[in-house]
Amino acid sequence: MSLRINSNIAAMNAYRNLSVNDKQMQGSLEKLSSGLRINRAADDAAGLSIAQGLQSQIGGLKVATRNAQDGVNVVQTADGALNESAEILQRMRDLAVQAANGGSQDTNAQAAAQTEFGQLQSELDRIAKTTSFGGQKLLSVGTPGGTAYEGTFQVGANNTMDDRIDVKLDASVFGTTGTKASNTVTGTFSNALDGETISATLNGTGATVKLSNPADLDDVVSQLNGNEGFRSSFVATNESGTLKIASKVAADETISVTSSAAGLTAGTATAGVSGSTATGFDSAGLGVGSTVKVDSTVNAQNAITSLDNAIKSLSTARAQLGAYQNRFEHTINNINVQVENLSASKSAITDTDMANEMVKFTRSQILSQAGTAMLAQANQAPQSVLQLLRG
Repeated sequence: MSLRINSNIAAMNAYRNLSVNDKQMQGSLEKLSSGLRINRAADDAAGLSIAQGLQSQIGGLKVATRNAQDGVNVVQTADGALNESAEILQRMRDLAVQAANGGSQDTNAQAAAQTEFGQLQSELDRIAKTTSFGGQKLLSVGTPGGTAYEGTFQVGANNTMDDRIDVKLDASVFGTTGTKASNTVTGTFSNALDGETISATLNGTGATVKLSNPADLDDVVSQLNGNEGFRSSFVATNESGTLKIASKVAADETISVTSSAAGLTAGTATAGVSGSTATGFDSAGLGVGSTVKVDSTVNAQNAITSLDNAIKSLSTARAQLGAYQNRFEHTINNINVQVENLSASKSAITDTDMANEMVKFTRSQILSQAGTAMLAQANQAPQSVLQLLRG
């Protein structure tokens, strides 16, 4: 046994172990008090990097959930407005059926029906112009100066096409890839057309109408639509002073229009896939604009067909909106599952296992107390040298 006083190796050893235990105890205290296993990069550099990436995904997905919910709200707003438009179209059809009953409806009754009919057309236009979400017009396509709503919703945490959903409320929601065949006859219409004929053929089959002293172009339209053979396949309208004749048949079409009157011109038009001719959510876009009337028996009969097409078109558009809403809701459900799983992964990396850490803390605490006692004993060992020096 050697006794030295310049270098107390036992005390140095006790101090070193005490310092290690004290550091471990401080680390355990920090983790237990914060609940985090990684409080600084030095705790787990690789784990911190992974955790930060997961946190970016989690934060982005939480915002994406709100974005997708905004999408649901936009679609619900549009569909709510169109639900009222559908109710209006149903009422307009009721009025048309009522006015078409010429056996009991005199001109005064039909005029009264036309008054309400016109107001309902105006309300369709107002709904289309004013329905909005956050300042953005949703149904203005087809209205004067209106543009189709196109919204892009960020429903993912990354910058890829798959992280976005596009919503379009344009003519495409009516489910059309073409329009009904139509043609026009241009020229001057006057009483001189008495006895002249206008013929329309659809894929080789058609009808010829002989005009009877028409007063104006509207009278020409009325005579054409009043002909049973004509209105079974065609509908005539006054388009800003031009006679337009369109087919009613939902098929690939070639329509030809001719006139026996000098100075009138016509020709042939071909359309591909036909279906709803709707182009917007206002009365004109739905094909029930100002030219559709119920002020006479013939006009009311033709209005029924126009309204049937409008109701069908609007139903198709609303079905598309419903599909958008269902997609957004599934997106929200999927995002919530991702957030849950990513949060669990991040927790496994960054969060403290409280039970395990408490075991470590207790061990460090006991060793620290024991180390302190042993350091005191080690510091007392050199005192025995004094006994030798006393002799």
